[in-house]
Amino acid sequence: MAVSDTKLADAENPAATKFGDDSDVDFAGRANWLRAAVLGANDGLVSTASLMLGVSAVKHDVRAMVVSGFAGLLAGACSMAIGEYVSVCSQRDVELAQLDRDGKRGGDEEKALPSPVQAAVASAFAFSVGALLPLLAAGFIVGYRLRVAVVVAVATMALAAFGYVGAVLGRAPIARSCARVVVGGLAAMGVTFGLMRLFRELAE
Repeated sequence: MAVSDTKLADAENPAATKFGDDSDVDFAGRANWLRAAVLGANDGLVSTASLMLGVSAVKHDVRAMVVSGFAGLLAGACSMAIGEYVSVCSQRDVELAQLDRDGKRGGDEEKALPSPVQAAVASAFAFSVGALLPLLAAGFIVGYRLRVAVVVAVATMALAAFGYVGAVLGRAPIARSCARVVVGGLAAMGVTFGLMRLFRELAE
């Protein structure tokens, strides 16, 4: 990246300058765990909140909403962990094969390869953290309309926070990152709620 490009990125992302001069940071090495953690948290929040809102569109009972959200947390965390493990294993196999062809197997380069277990644990943990937010927001509210509003509000704030953290750590423009994450999450929740409400009306 040219000097002018670096200054432009810092201007778009002033929060990144809080960490000082990070010109020697290995962003490629950071990408593996950052990708797993950020995507896991976003997926956990969006999928669980969407599931809970979809169920609430059909049944207003708080118990049904919370139970469905908890089931989504467990299933999603397991799915994320397995999917991430398989994906990183495949990536590692390809890179090991390349090291074999280059005659570099067993050296420091092999130690730098991504860990499937680490990626799986990070993804499952992040998914669970994200999924807990709408669950905690809905678990103590009896009123249906207020419960739905609180879930949407908490999800929106959390998505903005995830977008901010991801932008700062990845040196990406903050406003664009936050907007992309928030709009995408709200769209998923809105579509799920709307289709389930339509399903309820057709079933009646």
